[in-house]
Amino acid sequence: MTLTVDTLTTWMNKFGEKVSENKQHLSDLDTPIGDGDHGFNMDRGMKAVNEKLAASKPQDVTAGLKTIAMALISTVGGASGPLYGTAFLEMAKKSSSTDDLSELLEAALAGIKMRGGAKPGDKTLVDVWEVLVPEVKNGSLDKDKIKKAVESTKDMVAKKGRASYLGERSKGHIDPGSESSGYLFETMLETEGLL
Repeated sequence: MTLTVDTLTTWMNKFGEKVSENKQHLSDLDTPIGDGDHGFNMDRGMKAVNEKLAASKPQDVTAGLKTIAMALISTVGGASGPLYGTAFLEMAKKSSSTDDLSELLEAALAGIKMRGGAKPGDKTLVDVWEVLVPEVKNGSLDKDKIKKAVESTKDMVAKKGRASYLGERSKGHIDPGSESSGYLFETMLETEGLL
């Protein structure tokens, strides 16, 4: 799958809409194990992303990815801004040498892991990215796999971030960052017309 400015813009618009529709749900997921504001933070960030993309009309994918990264880093609070921002920043760096979406996502995942220090099983968005990025590479990503990856975080004990303070009590809750990452992959599929 090749990423172009058009597919990137469409993808971000769809992701923004999905976050906006589900902002209350994301924040509800965040309430028992975090600050209760993940949905509202992500919604604010994605509104800024799509406003900036519309205003700047990036000429290439690298510029578009950088615009997204900067908007997220400057407007999304908590850990999500830096983590999502880093993902898109690493994609921007990689995009100077490839427009292959799976390679860009691999770079994003490496950046997320480096920035947050999380590994699979820590109940973070890494748990979703780690499973789904290879599926993108193999061309085998589908909605069920996304749902399964997100739901796998429910029975994990959080080892990173705010939720880690709860220890065993973090079990039984889906990680909000994993849920929003699920939306990111879902809307990517919709953009590519694979659903």
